[in-house]
Amino acid sequence: MGNCVSLQIQAPCEEVLNHLGSCFCSKIKYIQNLKRNLVALETAMEDLKAVRSDLLRKVHAAEEGGGLQRLHQIKVWLERVKTIESKFNGLYSTRDVELERLCFSGAGPKNLRLSYLYGKRVLKMLNTVEDLISKGFFDEVASPAARAVGEERPLTPTVVGQETVLEKAWNHLMDDETKIMGLYGMGGVGKTTLLTQINNKLVDLCDTHDGVEIVIWVVVSGDIQIHKIQHRIGNKIGYKGVEWKKKKENQKALEIFNFLSKKRFVLLLDDIWRKVDLTEIGIPNPTSQNGCKIVFTTRSLGVCTSMGVHEPMEVQCLTTTDAWDLFKKKVGQNTLERHPDIPKIARKVAGACRGLPLALNVIGETMSCKKTTQEWYHAVDVLKTYAADFSDVKEKILPILKYSYDNLEGDNVKSCFLYCSLFPEDALIDKERIIDFWICEGFIDGYESKERAVNQGYEILGTLVCASLLQEGGKYDNKSYVRMHDVVREMALWIASDLEKHKGSYIVRAGVGLNEVPKVQNWQLVTRMSLVNNKIKEIHESHKCPKLTTLLLQNNRCLVSISGEFFRSMPRLVVLDLSWNVNLKVLPEQISELVSLRYLDLSESNIVSLPVGLQKLKRLMHLNLESMLCLEGFSGISNLSSLKTLKLLNFIMWPTMSLLEELERLEHLEVLTVEITSSSVLKQLLCSHRLVRCLQKLSIKYIEEESVRVLTLPSIQDLREVFIGGCGIREIMIERNTMLISPCLPHLSKVLIAGCNGLKDLTWLLFAPNLTHLSVWNSSQLEEIISLENAATVDTVPFRKLEYLHLWDLPELVSIYWSPLPFPYLNLINVQNDCQKLRKLPLDSQSCIAGEELVIEYGDEEWKEKVEWGDEATRLRFLPSCKLVLYDV
Repeated sequence: MGNCVSLQIQAPCEEVLNHLGSCFCSKIKYIQNLKRNLVALETAMEDLKAVRSDLLRKVHAAEEGGGLQRLHQIKVWLERVKTIESKFNGLYSTRDVELERLCFSGAGPKNLRLSYLYGKRVLKMLNTVEDLISKGFFDEVASPAARAVGEERPLTPTVVGQETVLEKAWNHLMDDETKIMGLYGMGGVGKTTLLTQINNKLVDLCDTHDGVEIVIWVVVSGDIQIHKIQHRIGNKIGYKGVEWKKKKENQKALEIFNFLSKKRFVLLLDDIWRKVDLTEIGIPNPTSQNGCKIVFTTRSLGVCTSMGVHEPMEVQCLTTTDAWDLFKKKVGQNTLERHPDIPKIARKVAGACRGLPLALNVIGETMSCKKTTQEWYHAVDVLKTYAADFSDVKEKILPILKYSYDNLEGDNVKSCFLYCSLFPEDALIDKERIIDFWICEGFIDGYESKERAVNQGYEILGTLVCASLLQEGGKYDNKSYVRMHDVVREMALWIASDLEKHKGSYIVRAGVGLNEVPKVQNWQLVTRMSLVNNKIKEIHESHKCPKLTTLLLQNNRCLVSISGEFFRSMPRLVVLDLSWNVNLKVLPEQISELVSLRYLDLSESNIVSLPVGLQKLKRLMHLNLESMLCLEGFSGISNLSSLKTLKLLNFIMWPTMSLLEELERLEHLEVLTVEITSSSVLKQLLCSHRLVRCLQKLSIKYIEEESVRVLTLPSIQDLREVFIGGCGIREIMIERNTMLISPCLPHLSKVLIAGCNGLKDLTWLLFAPNLTHLSVWNSSQLEEIISLENAATVDTVPFRKLEYLHLWDLPELVSIYWSPLPFPYLNLINVQNDCQKLRKLPLDSQSCIAGEELVIEYGDEEWKEKVEWGDEATRLRFLPSCKLVLYDV
């Protein structure tokens, strides 16, 4: 036969066969043990969840009860459990499919392979879970947290175009080589907004292991006053009280330095105008070693250089695209879609704003109510007239802002707006105070009805706020204050000086550190002068000021004397404010020559006696003598025949019977604030229908039980605030007139009761439906706020407008109200010191508006633990809002 090829096959060695056999057997085990491993995995996951629950219970107890911070290893373990739980849920979701496949695994090799892979994942996860269980038992779960101080600051909801500059600024700040960073740019460009975003990011870092410990925000502005900056920093780091205030600047600097030297801090200084001496304040030098930082904003590049910043960051106006985006948000899509031509015209209006966020906000909100093309074309024409080819801030920005001013309806509204520029930069402007100024200046007609005039004043304030020419003010009391942005203020001053044609008409040097009255080129042109918050010591000059109508001299704490000659040539002066001049003890007789004067404020001064000539001010409408603690004599008030407002709270010369008789002769009196310390005077006051009608604020102090056991208040329509302190009164009642349909105290908004140890309840508050603030302190016998028994005849639900409730040192207080109440506006309940018997709060899960947070502050952990919640839903709703806050008493 032909050539044959012999094919020989060499048998594999025994070792190779054994290895292959063992590999096959191990893979088969994944399939064979799948059911058993799934059961074991389910059991292990239940055990792991139980271990996690026990651990979290310990962690929460340490965090909430001991103020500790969970260990980093706890965070890592919990994160791993969260991850494995997610994977388990995904794996377990296909359990039934895999087990069914296992029953038919003989159908082919593909099913065997899928079952093998699933079984392998189950066993691997089982091992991981068992490992996590074994590592889930910790000897320690938390450690003392680093003291983090910092507050997140509110941001406008429309921040546009700052993402890039924020990232750049943040990265620069986080660079170890950056110790101090300066942000500069023109007014209104968004420096404060950028600094606010940096502040909030830093505050978020306070909760991390590598974060800063203290974030301190200080608004500097205008005249740099070291003691004010030290005061604000001291508040942030816990230095408060009388002893701290008494310390000298160098002592405060040393204490601030010693404290901050041991902390990783970031100091944020907003709006500085010249170099700030950090050493004088007590700020340690930031270094790479201590990790501390300082960031400031300014309008001046030169300030950056003087502060040692060689690479300052300029905050520029928005790009055309970002500016348009911001403008669209402010105008609103509804307005832009009213006519197809409006978006095109609106782009021209936005372009005229030159990318300045403040201008875009102000003009955008002004245009948001313009629905016709004619109005938009008119806006373009006006803006072009004033805003084309400007070379500096005055020419680029002020004419644009002026358009919002021009759009105000009525000369009186415009005059009211310009008047606000007399207050210092960043100052909170008291609404009622500014309205009184407007009335006395004649911008608002206050001759017929004070109430009508005040209402008109609030309407004007609302108009100015809506036009973004004023902003709502205080952090805790937005309703009482407004403020004016400093760029808008510059614009107002520019307009007030007749676009610089008459620069001398408005003299505003508020808060600039003056030691004397400024030199004025032509006093005869001056219409209004503001020298508020300065250091003027003496005023001796005599100038002819035939046009001067307002003179603001308040808070010149160094002022010791004013010569009589100063007042001789001011025949048209209607507003004179000398309040808070604590070193001023004498008022010259020549004040009688201010024949047109309508408003005089001497409150918080230390004037010893009022000049007799004061009685000659026949046009005086408003007189404020509150907190004049050195005044020795006071008579002849009835000679002020035009007086409409008289303020005598905290007045050292407590009203007597004879004074009340004088007040009754003031036929035009409409507003009276008074403090009473005599039971007979109190009785006479409350029996005088004329004076009761005028009462707006009433303080009753130090009246013993023998004098007045039951205080009966008549219906007082205009009463706004009541303080009752140190009295032995046992009961307060309301004199009810069956003819009256309206509430007896319809405007009462604030009540403070302190040191009234005879009172058992405050059921009379049912007659104050508009109460917003209630504070009750140190009244040892008070058992109930509203008594069920005493309220039986009154069909009303109390506290519907309540915003703040403070309860301090009330050892017998058991109940605020016997059942849950609706609190649509309540922001804070504060329970401090000895209130241990108060176990129930009048709350249920529906008491407050959904999404609104009610903060419950308490000063004793034991009290919180003993609070009895109505049900589980109420506990879950409000327990997270409870906050331990300790006050220095």
